[in-house]
Amino acid sequence: MATASLVLTDDSTLSKLDRILLRLERGFALISGLAVFSLMLLAVVSVTGRNAFNQPLPGYVDWIEQAMPLIAFMGISYVMREGGHIRMDIVVGKLRGRTLYIVELITTLAVLLLMVMLVWGTWAHFQRSFDWAAPMWSRDSSMDIALPIWPSKLLAPLAFSVLVLRLLLQVWAYGRAIVTGHAIAVPLIADAATQARMEAEQLDDN
Repeated sequence: MATASLVLTDDSTLSKLDRILLRLERGFALISGLAVFSLMLLAVVSVTGRNAFNQPLPGYVDWIEQAMPLIAFMGISYVMREGGHIRMDIVVGKLRGRTLYIVELITTLAVLLLMVMLVWGTWAHFQRSFDWAAPMWSRDSSMDIALPIWPSKLLAPLAFSVLVLRLLLQVWAYGRAIVTGHAIAVPLIADAATQARMEAEQLDDN
């Protein structure tokens, strides 16, 4: 069966793990969307307070800084699963079969290596901010209303760790595809006509 993102599924262990991880990724993406909606509400409150009562929302910029990792990172693994990240398909789009899967495996391994290093680096950055003995467990805080910064710093290694799990699944999937010639649990490249048909089907479903 194919979803709107052209990710094929079956009854294999790989596909089951893909769908389990997808539930977590959708939850993270929902949190990211709610963060965007919350910032919109904060903007309305701040602008209304400034114009109507000459009193903007205290710490508005601080709350934006806290929410930025939610917006920037929490949906990254979901987008990776759906094949929504920007990339150059000029060459890859012309490949087919096992050649395509080999190229995809190599690039996925490169991204996996990068993300493992980013998990290590962002976790170290979080540890420099977190301190059990400090007030609110924080060694640093925001400039205006002194919000602890460690919660937002923790979100980066958390979201990147989920992405690492997704990349590990994709490495498995591409390796399996090289052997079997059939790819599951990874986004397949669709031509313009297929993408247009899928978008039309989504509109019909709505």
